[in-house]
Amino acid sequence: MYQPLVAVSTDVRQFENYTWHAAPRQYLEAAIVGAGVFPVLVPSFGERLDLDTLLTSVDGVMVTGSKSNVHPSLYGADATEENGPYDPDRDATTLPLIRKAIQRGVPLLAICRGIQELNVALGGTLATEIQERAGSMDHRAPVSENQDERFAIRQTVSIKSGSCLAGVFGAGDIQVNSVHRQAVDRLGSALQVEAVAPDGTVEAVSVRNSSAFAVGVQWHPEYWVHSDSTSAKIFSAFGDAVREHAAARTGVKAAAE
Repeated sequence: MYQPLVAVSTDVRQFENYTWHAAPRQYLEAAIVGAGVFPVLVPSFGERLDLDTLLTSVDGVMVTGSKSNVHPSLYGADATEENGPYDPDRDATTLPLIRKAIQRGVPLLAICRGIQELNVALGGTLATEIQERAGSMDHRAPVSENQDERFAIRQTVSIKSGSCLAGVFGAGDIQVNSVHRQAVDRLGSALQVEAVAPDGTVEAVSVRNSSAFAVGVQWHPEYWVHSDSTSAKIFSAFGDAVREHAAARTGVKAAAE
């Protein structure tokens, strides 16, 4: 069965006396099982990479979540130790990759750090430590060493009527997890809000007038893709968009999983 290729962002990490360019298994598993695509890791080498050539060979881009944050200098703010850690090599790769994918109409799914990169790539800003804002919920993970507890589905998100995601979930409320301490502040000029939390925090965005699926979500659908229908639906929609792009580009129709 033909599986379209999807470019996946990587984090730069130091361990075992090596510098690694890596992505968590959950995102790769969700790409294969939930979207029915072939994930291809993109090393974070910034301008050393010919991203235009990459985007002629893949039919989707997935930007993953990460413990690191987008460097504040990229949206006009000051970096602090409390706001870290940072991953400047990833920033130098994902921001131009996002812009080029949108320009070329390559389907895009951006998750957690990914939605923040999408917003910054398109001129927006980020709010940090949002749990400290007056009236804000605590969107951070529950304190636990158990990952299932940290990523538990526990928060309501309201999908806007007429939005891209309303076509995926229907308009109204869905239940998601919440594992973040940053969020969209000023929205990028080409973006529109798709969903919000009860405290008004932006939980999903899409690219206005995009010729392809181009969505960012603040939650983590990859974690429960096997068992939660809401989590599975967004990967299914992304996979459908990727196969549509592949068929238009190659003339080969790819079957869904």
